[in-house]
Amino acid sequence: MNTKTIASFSSKPFVERSFGPLNPLIYTKFCRDDHFLKEYYQPLLESKSSSLQDSIQWNPSKFLPNYSNLERSGPFHLKFIDARLTESTLGLAEGCDYITVFVNDNVNRNVLKILHSHFGVKCVALRSAGYNNVDIAAATEYGIKVCRVPEYSPGATADFTIAMIMALNRKIHRAFQRIKDGEFSLEGLMGFDMNTKVYGVIGGSGKIGKLVCKCLRMGFGARVMVYDSIQDPDLIKMGIEFVESMDDLYAQADVITLHCPLIKGVTEHMINANSIKKMKKGVMIVNAARGGLIVTEHVIDGLKSGQIGSLGLDVYEFEHDLFFEDRREQIITDDTFMRLLTFPNVIVTPHQAFFTNEAINNIAQTTLESLYSFEVSGHCFITPSVCLN
Repeated sequence: MNTKTIASFSSKPFVERSFGPLNPLIYTKFCRDDHFLKEYYQPLLESKSSSLQDSIQWNPSKFLPNYSNLERSGPFHLKFIDARLTESTLGLAEGCDYITVFVNDNVNRNVLKILHSHFGVKCVALRSAGYNNVDIAAATEYGIKVCRVPEYSPGATADFTIAMIMALNRKIHRAFQRIKDGEFSLEGLMGFDMNTKVYGVIGGSGKIGKLVCKCLRMGFGARVMVYDSIQDPDLIKMGIEFVESMDDLYAQADVITLHCPLIKGVTEHMINANSIKKMKKGVMIVNAARGGLIVTEHVIDGLKSGQIGSLGLDVYEFEHDLFFEDRREQIITDDTFMRLLTFPNVIVTPHQAFFTNEAINNIAQTTLESLYSFEVSGHCFITPSVCLN
């Protein structure tokens, strides 16, 4: 195997710190992985030995060239690119064999066409679970495989969601700022006991949503309602209620959290003027999923009228021009976003819910394993949910 180059877009230092050390370990892991050897080197297994135990003792260099070099330096040359992937930055990937991207990179039809026709890229790896930023149909048409990280740390985002609820409830962000300004009164800081409210979890049967439900129900003893196409039996055993429609959830929930994928024509802009009208007055909404689930202007109207009592956002529909960059010396021209920041009952964070040490390492490992598997076999075999086409 010749060393191949990966262009990693939207790569801040934390990406380099996690990908770099794992690169040489991936080769070693695969050369000693029973399933991998059995799946893709079955003829060699049969000719050499029928014992799987014996196969572990083989010298990988006999079948996989340059083993000693790759074990030391890794199978890939990693090219880290700070810029996000767009049609205008695509040229930075020239000479690269594979591309890895993050949530705000734009992998549209034109980008994929150039990757195919000019660069000969055969696989694009997402360092995320969501893939709404990739034209899967176009990738399939151009013969480009797309893989993702279906699960890197559901607990990270679930924990952050609970933290956001509690911060909004107890006005921690306001208290912190007031103390810095010398204001020590308790006026305006009244909250509620967590177990006294009804929580509506949209997408509650997914990995993240399920953990949020479990924490609210088993940790706080609260009433939890879920809207999801799948009724998870484990949640039902906990006493969590599944509702038939989102309208049922809107009518009863004091706090609504979003944990569903962004799908055009289905979940896109699901929180809008019409749905907000159906919610309880003073509802709290927390979104740590995808910004496009919400019509921001309609949410602002809800905040102004008092229909929405508080709002927590870790994502924003047009975050690609804002997040993951230091913009302290820039004029932010997105008036809608800046309007959000004027509300004292709103917390906005820069898409950080996923951001734990464990999650970053899991993302790096799964991404490199997927690309290495594709390089030697033409398949991202780790789990079926990794491959998107």
